[in-house]
Amino acid sequence: MRSTRIAVFASGQGSNFSALVAAQRQGQLGEGQIELLVSDRPEAPVAQRAEEAGIAAMLLRPKDFASREEYEAAIVAELQRREIGLIVLAGYMRLITPVLLTPYAGRIINVHPSLLPAFAGKDAIGQALDYGVKLTGVTVHFVDGGMDTGPVIAQRAITIEPGDTADTLAARIHRVEHELYPEVVRAFAEGRVELQGRQVRVRGAEK
Repeated sequence: MRSTRIAVFASGQGSNFSALVAAQRQGQLGEGQIELLVSDRPEAPVAQRAEEAGIAAMLLRPKDFASREEYEAAIVAELQRREIGLIVLAGYMRLITPVLLTPYAGRIINVHPSLLPAFAGKDAIGQALDYGVKLTGVTVHFVDGGMDTGPVIAQRAITIEPGDTADTLAARIHRVEHELYPEVVRAFAEGRVELQGRQVRVRGAEK
């Protein structure tokens, strides 16, 4: 089976990027191979993490381009040159336009710190705490043109404990993200994720 070349998009600290790199080194991404980091913030810590991991980085400032579409067109050209088969968003803080969505439809995934469709958008952890729900969690989903509206691939629930703060809850959520996201990336790379409309089926790993 040919490996699936992966580009990780990130804008910040890069903890999920590092978790994916660690999973790859431990053989946990199966046929997945991280080839490229794409970041819209060249100064973000994730860029240093990529350098330390020996992974190529495409660091662009959107303001250097005439439009969002022109910015994404430059990215698409590099993705196609590298034969990228899967885009993994890991704290990438930009909505994606059809310039990127169209050629990579069904091949862009994201992780979100809530049980979607609850608490989409920014500060999902704060939203959950403010609302007073007893359960939140992590969702890995396909990306479409909306804000965290794509079909759900996998979810894992997390209990909100009495006295939880944004920091304590975030720490538990991040641990789950770092487990669940590599599992989904591996399933995708091995061709085990099937999308039909809004329904997603993940077949079990081969024995």
